[in-house]
Amino acid sequence: NDLDIETVTWLEDFLLDFKNTVIVVSHDRHFLDTVCTHVVDIDFGKINMFTGNYSFWYESSQLALRQKLAQNKKTEDKRREMQQFIDRFSANASKSRQATSRRKMLEKLSLEEIKPSSRKYPGIIYEQSREAGDQILSVQNLAYEVDGVPLFSNINFTINKGDKIAILAKNGLASSAFYQILNNELSPTVGSFEFGQTITTSFLPSENESFFEDDPMSLMDWLRQFSEEKEEQYIRGFLGKMLFSGEEVHKMSNVLSGGEKVRCMISRMMLNQGNLLMLDEPTNHLDLESITALNNALINYAGTVIFTSHDHQFVQTVANRIIEITPNGMIDQLKTLDEYLVDERIKGLREEMYQGVLV
Repeated sequence: NDLDIETVTWLEDFLLDFKNTVIVVSHDRHFLDTVCTHVVDIDFGKINMFTGNYSFWYESSQLALRQKLAQNKKTEDKRREMQQFIDRFSANASKSRQATSRRKMLEKLSLEEIKPSSRKYPGIIYEQSREAGDQILSVQNLAYEVDGVPLFSNINFTINKGDKIAILAKNGLASSAFYQILNNELSPTVGSFEFGQTITTSFLPSENESFFEDDPMSLMDWLRQFSEEKEEQYIRGFLGKMLFSGEEVHKMSNVLSGGEKVRCMISRMMLNQGNLLMLDEPTNHLDLESITALNNALINYAGTVIFTSHDHQFVQTVANRIIEITPNGMIDQLKTLDEYLVDERIKGLREEMYQGVLV
């Protein structure tokens, strides 16, 4: 937690060269894939060990579940067919022996037990209330300083429709300030920005305490305040997608865990149905199931996305463009994260941008 991608990469390399045993708990899938040779799966009071990394465990466990479900469906179809034969011919003298035989076979047919799991995946689906036009966002000469020290400067870019942009910054304060400026929570030191006329934004900040620190209220009432539609079943639907069901919707907003707060904020984003999503460190506090669901939701989202994350796999699989903001300017590349990090020319540019900068 709180380590940037480059530091996590250094730690991965260190652990790969480490000759002794390592026991690690992490929500970073790329880290687990790189470092781990075995996965201990603790689920619903059961412990199972798998040989292989996280992705192998995930694919293997999902395949095993699909195979069990498919086999059970075949068994259920066979049982139904036998029962229909028995019901039809049990009173028929010429077919009674066959019906008796089928009844004995039916008694031996059993469904394979599918054990319950404590893992639950939220149903995150981002939709747009209206499709955006071609003008999304233009940023001109944007800069921000704190006590005379620049966090970023000379930021100029135009976002194209459908872009999914990862904003990188070695200083997390810089990327957070950038999003706060775009959401009119901070004023830039210099520069300006302009959204297109058709743009509606949805923002997930890295710090969300201000959304929960006022008068405590139930989750129903908390989410309802952000919705034009106030009907209970409508609000329950969005909370249910984020794993708040039954009496949990009456849970008070001031007793939520960090992960629950983020899931509430994601519900708020889904309600908003923006065509430009902005997410600042969205995977903080989320478990692996929620991270996977959010990751897939952004991959499938048809609109435009700007986001910051220290989760390597999250950035690699979502972003088609990388913009790095620094105190001495910016780097803008139409590349995936892996392509960006290994490019020798970009490595030189980054060294120049951070020369003399304390991070």
